[in-house]
Amino acid sequence: MSPLKDIESDLLEAQILRTNPHSKMLNILSGKSCPEPIRRVFLTGANPFVLKTDKLLEIAEIIRKYLPSVESIGCFARVTDSVKKTDEELTLLRQAGYNRLTIGAETGDNAALSFMQKGYTARDILTQCRRLEQADISYGFFYLTGISGKGNGESGAKATAKIFNQLHPFLVGPNMLTIYPDSVLYREIRNGNWQEEGELEKYRELHTLVENLHIETYFAAMGASNAFQLRGRLPEDKEKLLKTLERIISDVSEQELRRYRKHLPHL
Repeated sequence: MSPLKDIESDLLEAQILRTNPHSKMLNILSGKSCPEPIRRVFLTGANPFVLKTDKLLEIAEIIRKYLPSVESIGCFARVTDSVKKTDEELTLLRQAGYNRLTIGAETGDNAALSFMQKGYTARDILTQCRRLEQADISYGFFYLTGISGKGNGESGAKATAKIFNQLHPFLVGPNMLTIYPDSVLYREIRNGNWQEEGELEKYRELHTLVENLHIETYFAAMGASNAFQLRGRLPEDKEKLLKTLERIISDVSEQELRRYRKHLPHL
């Protein structure tokens, strides 16, 4: 865990850069408008929502000490982070400003979740996200294209859509599985225990996901792991997204997409 003094130091730096009279005067002299008050803070590093409620509330208090204009606090989260928090604690966190969490749901395919040792099931996604909704904490999902393995992408996408359609994520953000030689999954492939999806299969998987999502949400495949950046609002942009995916599948070769994946230095 980051020491509280480090968090406080970061907030003090943000306060000085954005709100002190010297910074405001420099903006005026440079012909720039004064920066807008900071309305939102996002806690980075793994999944901060796993911290105990008391610690998260203490962090929220420190945030408002230095940035009183902050209205909401976001962070990355795992599906399991809310398991040990009571409904009352989730309500307290919402009142403290925690909202619009980004959850790495990855998939609703139970076989893939088990093989990847994610530590939760599709049912857990439903249970915990409904608890967040009950506490009025909104959330978005990261989806991991390719996690189901060769031959299973489209069935995994259908299983995921079935789960997501029962919830209300403000975002579905797909990223594509990229396997590096120093990973455990790479060893599993070498040992013959798992096969990676082809690049075009990953795009067919995405097509299936979009086709089967029937909720209002923002779909954004924008990370570096995606060779093509896609975004649009569902359901109104569904046909446009599907046609773009169909063009990629028909016009781009497996070799071109694999070359992109192979030369992707980092995410």
